Amino acid sequence: MRAFVLAALLATQPDAPPQIDYTAERAAIARYQDADQRLQDVGWHLARSNAPFCPRVVPSIGLQLQDMASYGAPDIARAALGLTRDFAVQTAAHGSPSALSGAFTRNREIDRLDRFDPNDWPAGAAMEWQRLVRAHDHIDAMLTEHGGIAITFADGAQTRLWPVEVCATRFELMGEGKAAVADGARVVIGIGFPAFAYEDEPLFAALVAHELAHNVLGHDAWLDTNGRKPHYVRRIEREADRLAPWLLANAGYDPQAAVDFMKRWGARHDSGLRLRRNHEGWDERAEAMEGEVPRVRAQMARAGKADWATHFRREIDPAGGLLPQPRP
Repeated sequence: MRAFVLAALLATQPDAPPQIDYTAERAAIARYQDADQRLQDVGWHLARSNAPFCPRVVPSIGLQLQDMASYGAPDIARAALGLTRDFAVQTAAHGSPSALSGAFTRNREIDRLDRFDPNDWPAGAAMEWQRLVRAHDHIDAMLTEHGGIAITFADGAQTRLWPVEVCATRFELMGEGKAAVADGARVVIGIGFPAFAYEDEPLFAALVAHELAHNVLGHDAWLDTNGRKPHYVRRIEREADRLAPWLLANAGYDPQAAVDFMKRWGARHDSGLRLRRNHEGWDERAEAMEGEVPRVRAQMARAGKADWATHFRREIDPAGGLLPQPRP
């Protein structure tokens, strides 16, 4: 979860109280939120459009909250954003029920999630991420059990939302680092990952699609069962690479974007023995992705969708070990 330390605590004299630049603090938070918005928009689009083919779907409203307790300096964050308490809107994914309602503007203060006030839940003094997870878990529970949720804002206004089905994955932005990982339930990407600098949305979407592929194909659970030997990891990485064009096509992106991403990112960053131990070379990965593009386009032309649940060739047996590789 997000837990980065806010920047400026500067004193004009050694013994003077710290002078806080709230304009700089707001700008730092806004930069983080811009990156998170991009991730949530793309993640929602991929998860929503591929829901018909995912083995597990969940109800979702596309809402991401923020909790001041998860900041390094909660009091400063609260003051910078003009909040009275701790919970507020972080993002509403484009096209989601929360965004379409028009009510969930960035930093709008949240008072209640149905009848519960998350601000009253215990939290640590700083860098506390567990309470935010609890809030999102509570929203998911209400959507599953009651088919909707009423959210009340600090100004007394209330909005009731009804969910739609998405592939069962949460998307989370880390406030530091360059990693991109999937753990079966989440896709977590560090704000320093190079793809955040790519202005072309399909290239960024290709990164998210690769990580989402790990989750919808059950890779983490498969490795837990079969072991994390390097040749097993290479096989599931290859499978995620190959599924990415299918996920992209269903979301309306050109499936070729997966290949273009790998060529751009891989030529600059996919190097070193550690990466090569668990991945094929970037050129081999791009070639494997490119091999899927004609199949995806044929499916889209024939049916208007890329039904990977039926037509995608697996590299692993979900209930067993490795599948034989096709002959060249």
